[in-house]
Amino acid sequence: MSAKKTGVPERVRVELGERSYDILIGKGLLSQVVEYLRPLKLGKHGVIITDTNVEPLYAGAMCDALGKGGFAAEVLSVPAGEASKSLRQANRLFEKLPSHGLDRQSFVIALGGGVVGDLAGFVAASYLRGLALVQVPTSLLAQVDSSVGGKTGVNLPQGKNLVGAFYQPKLVLADIDTLGTLPERELRSGFAEVIKHGAIRDAEFFVWLEREFKRVLALDPKAVTHVVRRCCEIKAEVVSADERESGLRAILNLGHTVGHAMETLSDYSGLLHGEAISMGMCCGARLSIKRAGLSKADAQRLCDLIAASGLPTRLGKTFKLGELLEAARLDKKARDGKLRFVLLKRLGEAFVSDAVTDVDIREVVDVCR
Repeated sequence: MSAKKTGVPERVRVELGERSYDILIGKGLLSQVVEYLRPLKLGKHGVIITDTNVEPLYAGAMCDALGKGGFAAEVLSVPAGEASKSLRQANRLFEKLPSHGLDRQSFVIALGGGVVGDLAGFVAASYLRGLALVQVPTSLLAQVDSSVGGKTGVNLPQGKNLVGAFYQPKLVLADIDTLGTLPERELRSGFAEVIKHGAIRDAEFFVWLEREFKRVLALDPKAVTHVVRRCCEIKAEVVSADERESGLRAILNLGHTVGHAMETLSDYSGLLHGEAISMGMCCGARLSIKRAGLSKADAQRLCDLIAASGLPTRLGKTFKLGELLEAARLDKKARDGKLRFVLLKRLGEAFVSDAVTDVDIREVVDVCR
């Protein structure tokens, strides 16, 4: 982690009154972490929660940078992977925290991908009834989506994100240099959330992705910075209007009803989040043709971009329809046992519908196999 400063970061503001915060996006930001922490007026002592993949890459250097700036932070690490987003790992962290002498002025830095961000955020929201949280996302998925908006939580065997809290960070620090250490499969998984943002909210951005996706996946710095900034702008706009998902914010779940169900049925192993969401978006596109008037051409464009990005578009034979429906009904978006889906009227315009029937789902799943 170089100490060389590489320019002024891009800045996106999440407007939530007294809970407002900045998302900073750029190269070489981790080495400047103290510069960005000081204005937050945090305590001088905290912990860094990370995982076994990210710890050897960035945790030591971040501790050094914090120490040189007058902060002290110990590292707590969990096993890499979705299975760590659990009550077991949260409890393990809770039991470790008292020995680190934290008080209510202390801070938690979530250093890692979406699993770490959600888990560390849940711990920060709960321990001592709330410690200051700083999100430092190191995966594309986390930089464009999960680190922003304050959703924190863990999974249960019965479903994803069933235990958690809305808890906003004080700052999100997205250093795009960290994407260079991502495995290609993880990078492509994160790109699924990028596609989602264009599909639900910005048709021009979607067209840009169709043209430039190879530059993004090749980690061209200008293309990646543009993608992270635009996705954060879209999410900040939605979250600022509907922080607790009482209406508009639900559109961010395009593909997630089916996707989360598949993750649950796979026991959170072997299937990455973005892969599940990609298949879910293709199902959502086909449902949108029937229930929202989406043109077949636009539905095909969405599935084509997903496929061109190296992401799956078909569910395969692994998932039984009855089990898929049962898992989906435990989704947080369901109401009175009735499934709710994010549908597209057109690329760039999404809404939430409860008009989708089991027959619709059966038809779509058969096509998507």
